[in-house]
Amino acid sequence: MIPKYRKQFNAEFTQEKYQNILDRLKEKSGIYPQFRVSESPIFLTNEFIDKLHGACDSIISQIKEMSPAELDMAIPDDCRVPNDTLQPHFFTIDFGICRNEKGEIVPQLIELQSFPTLYCFQKELQNAFVDEYNFLKPLKTPKSDEEYYEELKELIVGDENPENVILMEIYPDEQKTNIDFYLTKKRLGIEIVCLTKVKKEGLKLYYEKDGRKIQIKRIYNRVIFDEINKIPNLKTEFDFREEVDVKWITHPNWFFKISKFILPKLTHEFVPKSYFLNDFPETEKLEDFVLKPLFSFAGSGVNLNPTSEDVEKIEDRENYILQRKVEYAPLFEDINGEFSKAEIRLLYIWDENSDRPKLMEHLIRMTKAAMVNVDFNKKDAIWIGGTTAFTER
Repeated sequence: MIPKYRKQFNAEFTQEKYQNILDRLKEKSGIYPQFRVSESPIFLTNEFIDKLHGACDSIISQIKEMSPAELDMAIPDDCRVPNDTLQPHFFTIDFGICRNEKGEIVPQLIELQSFPTLYCFQKELQNAFVDEYNFLKPLKTPKSDEEYYEELKELIVGDENPENVILMEIYPDEQKTNIDFYLTKKRLGIEIVCLTKVKKEGLKLYYEKDGRKIQIKRIYNRVIFDEINKIPNLKTEFDFREEVDVKWITHPNWFFKISKFILPKLTHEFVPKSYFLNDFPETEKLEDFVLKPLFSFAGSGVNLNPTSEDVEKIEDRENYILQRKVEYAPLFEDINGEFSKAEIRLLYIWDENSDRPKLMEHLIRMTKAAMVNVDFNKKDAIWIGGTTAFTER
């Protein structure tokens, strides 16, 4: 949205430079990304950033005013994990980049989560763009790599020996986001352990490495708890719902508490109106809303154009919301004169002793289709996929 940088980037862009960026990511992690990386970053004005951060500050304040009892109502009874924490360690907020009735570029809240995402990958991706395009250096996030990774390490590893801290996922090497796991291991010195490999003895958890049994004291959790039951023939020694002597980073209960569950409770000019399906008023028109399951991940189960017939089939209506539709603005011009739309995710960390979370990075997803997921785009489309943002701030 800053024309001079868009023109310069498009003028300097080559497929060779794009491949160099992917090669740098492989050099850092050991693999190429298993998801599509956009050829281009986006350039955001300070005016838009102010709107974005202002909306986030308001949302955070509203969440802090909600009582523990109110947030606990989001947790399904069969997914409740012991030893909850007062606040989450991770906090992310997604906004569509839209245009309002006055023609102004504004953010519109899409969803929010207390679940870790590509914290290490996003830092390395921005580094790779800066290495390839010299004019981006003055626009780079001012926080150095050393400072950035030290803050992540303090949050995830804390005062433990890194070998007693694991990144836990189900079949991590098969996950699309596995490049972030490998970068995390390299930067923080922690092991990546599949849930199926975690051993339990009494209240203690262990993993094996080089023939040694090592106690797990902290879990950097990348497992989505409610997905476990959807995996056939999954055999584990450790059930999340059991009492164990381990510290969660972040605690699994927060995946439910900070989710689409609280969207109907939020108010702000950049927060589209949402309703629980069982509370949808007759005064509203169904065609103006998107139907979403409360705890879906990566867009699963989202219905962009729900009908009365679709709604009538749903029995557990308290587990769905209707969110007013927003229209992403095609603002990001590619080298062919075509335009992409984008969604921006703000990546926060929340230290246990801090009153408010700290913004670490921005994650961008570009698309030319109705949904952000790149699978909905034409196979030969460009300027689509995950990327980063640069500003003049």
